[in-house]
Amino acid sequence: MAESYPVSAFHFQVEWGGTRIGFTEVSGLTVELQTIDYREGNAKEYQVTKMPGIPQFSNITLKRGMYRTDNEFFQWLNTVSLNNIERRDITVSLLNEEHDPITVWKIKAAFPTKVEGPSLNSTGNEVAVETIELAHEGLTVEYI
Repeated sequence: MAESYPVSAFHFQVEWGGTRIGFTEVSGLTVELQTIDYREGNAKEYQVTKMPGIPQFSNITLKRGMYRTDNEFFQWLNTVSLNNIERRDITVSLLNEEHDPITVWKIKAAFPTKVEGPSLNSTGNEVAVETIELAHEGLTVEYI
């Protein structure tokens, strides 16, 4: 009866090439196909044919709690030199109760496009969370 419920989304790990891999949130694991409209001039029907086009990948957002001596997000962002930047392959794994991967997203040649510090609130009671947004060149999904 273990498969009678959907998988929980709160148990995951991220391998991103940094020293710490504890993230609180991952979003943007999206792939879309652009569509191509095509119609021949002598077609008998007055409508276009839809065909699949080039895949398009959303930016991926990673969030994690800040630590005093950890500045890896900004260090990675600062590797930019003219039009070159350090690229990393990233793996996001959804885990089961035994901590084994059940679904794996493999992200190809990612690089940071934005680093955002925490929202500061003098009356708040939250952990300081930083965010990094990544562009990439491809995303594959494996169901294990």
